[in-house]
Amino acid sequence: MLLAILLIEIPHLTFSQNNKASQKTRVIVTSDGEIDDQCSMVRFLLYANEWDIEGIITSSSQYHWQGHHWPGDDWIEPYLDAYAQVYPNLVKHDPSYPTPAFLRERSLLGNVKAEGEMDEITPGSQHIVRVLLDESDDRPIWVQAWGGTNTIARALKTIEEEHPEKMAEVAKKLRFFFIWEQDISFQDYIRPHWGKYQIPTIISDQFEAIAYRWQRVQPVEMQPYFEGAWMKKNILENHGALCSLYQALENGNFRSEGDSPAFLHTIPTGLRSLESPDWGGWGGRYVRVRENTWLDSVPVADYVYPEGRWYGNTGWGRNSLREGTTTTEEQRKEYFKPIWRWTDAMQNDFAARADWCVNSFEESNHPPIPKLDHDEQLSAKMGKRVKVSAKASSDPDGDTLSYNWFYHKEPGTFKTSSSGIGLPLRIKNANKARASFVVPKHAVPGTLHIICAVTDQGTPAITRYVRVIITVEE
Repeated sequence: MLLAILLIEIPHLTFSQNNKASQKTRVIVTSDGEIDDQCSMVRFLLYANEWDIEGIITSSSQYHWQGHHWPGDDWIEPYLDAYAQVYPNLVKHDPSYPTPAFLRERSLLGNVKAEGEMDEITPGSQHIVRVLLDESDDRPIWVQAWGGTNTIARALKTIEEEHPEKMAEVAKKLRFFFIWEQDISFQDYIRPHWGKYQIPTIISDQFEAIAYRWQRVQPVEMQPYFEGAWMKKNILENHGALCSLYQALENGNFRSEGDSPAFLHTIPTGLRSLESPDWGGWGGRYVRVRENTWLDSVPVADYVYPEGRWYGNTGWGRNSLREGTTTTEEQRKEYFKPIWRWTDAMQNDFAARADWCVNSFEESNHPPIPKLDHDEQLSAKMGKRVKVSAKASSDPDGDTLSYNWFYHKEPGTFKTSSSGIGLPLRIKNANKARASFVVPKHAVPGTLHIICAVTDQGTPAITRYVRVIITVEE
């Protein structure tokens, strides 16, 4: 049934946004303020127009807490000050950028006294409580843990203690995206006490693709987008106060943005990643492992995921980069591909946002607007030709558009051959606005994902997407 394409089989709940498409995604960030969090914050603020930001909360982690490599309770202040300086120019490109005052009101201190500490009720935890209990807005809220989950856990514990009758309703709103489990509070509190509500939860280890070890993960053709020459030209130099705070390495090389996948997942690029974690997007692609939990897809036959935490000591990707690993280069390439496959588009988009800090609208580039000439969901019989079209796409700057239709194999249940041999799916006119392909006759029915990357001819070139899901029938 077509409905099965849209919804994920999680009791009472799906990842789909149960609201109008025009409404923005709500997000709450919790962060331990590590250097790579600070780099991620620069990028996050450049995309602040894309979401309704409900909170930016400083929390702790196993790596950072008061007295232990702590950046300070007020580490975010210089970033908000710098945002205030570039804000007058950013609104020239999109008037929906939140005001600096708005962000300051929602930037609060959470539980930071120790790793995993969740006993104290803090301004940050109480703010999360208020947002979750607010009945005036029933839109989903993507709560992100860039560090530990302890402040989130403290907020949920307050709700459990003071408003137990509200737990089910709160859970319906919640969506989690965690960068590892950087303390034990998810396993010790959130799963045991809230697990019955099946809150959709993504826990990422793929973030290593854009973290400190990026040179061991990014393929050679993508590495120039992280090297000093590119970073200096497009981000670090002559791009205003906010980008000047970006902490690259001394030679200008990209350092780390290990936390960025948590919000890259929610940027409305057209990949529809919010509809299902296994569809894939700039924040990676994830598979359902247990209950409501989605982890990274491990390219090892019969791999057994750990029962407990998914973090530095157990995450397959992190271990694959350690000295003495028995993993192969091909396995590592496959594991991290759900993020690195988008590197060029993601970095060019970052560069365009950096331009918005200092250039006028006319001097800058802006995302194209892809549009299908038909439904996002289609059906087809084996052996029949399927026609797809993004001819209705446009560009706000009047730039010429290029098109690239491709088969996104991993998310679908369709197989091009019943023999198990992965035959290629050949797309005719893949570089045109209108394209087509023939469904193989001896295929295995299922869902088939076709994506069109629509790229403008501006500088830097910006890409947005449309995803078509075809139900293949016999």
